[in-house]
Amino acid sequence: MKKLYILLAIGALMMNGCAQKKPNVTNGDETVTIDENNVNSNGYNSSSDGMQSFYFDFNKFEVTPDMQQNVTFNAGVINGKLSGNKIKIEGNCDEFGSDEYNYALGLKRAKAVKDSLASEGVPASNLVIVSFGESNPQCREMTDSCYARNRRVDLHTVR
Repeated sequence: MKKLYILLAIGALMMNGCAQKKPNVTNGDETVTIDENNVNSNGYNSSSDGMQSFYFDFNKFEVTPDMQQNVTFNAGVINGKLSGNKIKIEGNCDEFGSDEYNYALGLKRAKAVKDSLASEGVPASNLVIVSFGESNPQCREMTDSCYARNRRVDLHTVR
C-alpha cells in the first residue's frame, strides 16, 4: 500500500509539476440538462457551466481532430462568460486496467485537454487538472456504450 502512495505521488508530480492548493469546486448535477447548443456528438455531457465534456476511445488520451469543435466551443465559453475563473479539468476512465494505470491515463487525458484549450488562448494558469481514474463513473452498466461514457474529461468552474 505504501508503494501505491509513493507511485501516485511521483506520477502526480511528474504530470502536474509542483503541488497545488486543493480548490473548492462546485458540484454539478450528475445528470446535466443540456440544450441543443451544448451537446456533444454522442449526446452526453457531464461538464457544468455551459462547457462540454470530451470523450475518448479505449486506452487513448489524444485530443483528436474531431474533438476540435469541443476545444473551440469550450475556449469560447471560458474566455467569454467564465473569463478569469479557474477551471477544473477532470480526467476519467472506464473500469478496465489497474487503479494506478487509470489514474495516470486520467491525468494524461486532462493534460491533453488543458494543452488544447491553452492553444486556443485560454490562460494555462486558469486551468487545473486532476484525475479520478475509474472512481467517478457516469454509468455503471456493463455495456460498451456505458464504458464509453466513462472515458471522458469533464470541465467545471472552481468556486
